[in-house]
Amino acid sequence: MFETTRILKVPKDVKVRNLLRKEANRLIAERNILPPADFEQLQLLAEEVILNSDAEQQYLDFAIVLCGNEIWREVVAATPFERRLLLLPQCLKNTQSCQGELDSLGLICAGCKGCQIDSVLNKAEALGYTTLVAEGTTVAVGLVEEGAIDAVIGVSCMPVLQRSFEPVSRAAVPVLGLPLLYDGCENTNVDYGWLFEEMHQLKPNPLKEPLSVSLLKDQVQDYFSEYTLQDFFHFNDETEKLAKRMLVMGGQRIRPLITVLAYRSYSENTQENIQAALAIIIECFHKASLIHDDIEDDDDFRYDQKTLHKSHGIPVAINVGDYLIGKGYQLLSNLAVAPEILADSLRVVSSSHLNLATGQGADLMLADRLHSTTVDQLLKIFTQKTGEAVKVALLLGAINGGAPKDELKRLETFSDWFGIAYQIRDDLNEFREDYQPEHTHHFPFLVALLNERLQENGESERINEIRELDSNKLRQLIVDEQVDKHADAFLKLYVDKCYHELDQLENLKLKLSLYGVMGKIF
Repeated sequence: MFETTRILKVPKDVKVRNLLRKEANRLIAERNILPPADFEQLQLLAEEVILNSDAEQQYLDFAIVLCGNEIWREVVAATPFERRLLLLPQCLKNTQSCQGELDSLGLICAGCKGCQIDSVLNKAEALGYTTLVAEGTTVAVGLVEEGAIDAVIGVSCMPVLQRSFEPVSRAAVPVLGLPLLYDGCENTNVDYGWLFEEMHQLKPNPLKEPLSVSLLKDQVQDYFSEYTLQDFFHFNDETEKLAKRMLVMGGQRIRPLITVLAYRSYSENTQENIQAALAIIIECFHKASLIHDDIEDDDDFRYDQKTLHKSHGIPVAINVGDYLIGKGYQLLSNLAVAPEILADSLRVVSSSHLNLATGQGADLMLADRLHSTTVDQLLKIFTQKTGEAVKVALLLGAINGGAPKDELKRLETFSDWFGIAYQIRDDLNEFREDYQPEHTHHFPFLVALLNERLQENGESERINEIRELDSNKLRQLIVDEQVDKHADAFLKLYVDKCYHELDQLENLKLKLSLYGVMGKIF
């Protein structure tokens, strides 16, 4: 991240600005760096730009912005105008003559011609841009996450660009940032020639154009309507009706969305019928596992409705879960794909099925064995359960999209790290919630870390005492031993491992999509 004490200066001389822009463009093109890039990498590149241009060191942070722009340039250029946002700051307005009004999003320009804002907005909207006159990037990131836009061209002062780096890079928002020529909260200015040049750049490239995760999420939701499911369920007997009801019921559809993202990212010729089938196959397996989990945990509600075994009895629930598993394999076996792709798909799904069952079995036994379970054993369970669920979703989509084997291997490793990070985050959330869980198995990772800490301190005899502690005393002991802080460090480690694996992906579409998923979850 930027240091707050750094000098954030923009060259006043347009020749210097253009010289630095040209050198940044040359250097990034030569290195062929794919986005997103972290700050340390950008700073090293910017130092080369300054050195090669024989420019003053005070323009280092300006050069960092330029390098970030060049890394994102091809992605933004490949994004259609109508999928872009032009973000202008309110401080460009003429405070003496501005007749615009402010609403919850920003400035509503009155077209009074008192400043350049009206002219810029008209040019942008004529091209098809969404436009916004507001401070900061929070709204822009939100619009990307909502699916309204896929890329941003933003004008802002250097301090705001500084503060925006972390959230924008973590969310993998394709963005070109243009710094104001000088800081200030009113009557500022920007290099309009540069701005118009960036606004007009359009170079369609299917390999670079980002996927809109939110738009695909809406499409995936449509697959689970009664109308769409009629194409996959034909008999309408009581068991099938209950199976369809489970598929229609709520949930974020994260697993089928991941499958679709992977399929769309690698496929050169997306087929809607295959995409829909892949999403439904993964959700069949997922909903079957939820039905069986609810029985095993004796849960009363799922999605604010009675669980199936509570509303229809355990035998019926078991049978519907089994039906969904069979339906998933039937739909998979009927996919109109090449035999080798079908064979690979069946291998991945069946292996995942076994791993998930193994992980679930180990998890069910945790309640009795938690105080003798090691951290490593618990991490393995996390990979077998959560990691495996993500893995099968990613791999099924990627295989049917034609992903090469080295990419599949990276996705496998990413899924393992993701499963661990997700479960550690879940345990920490459970531990830090206001309510008090009745059982320690709600945050097993913290208990395993506590056991390990006591053993390292030569206090193994205290482990047996922990079994007798009530929830409040156990929580206090975890805090006293700083186990939750230790868990935070583990979480950071595995989140970083996820990002490291994503950085190895050659498929830019999936890389950016998963960066976005990671940014929202972690």
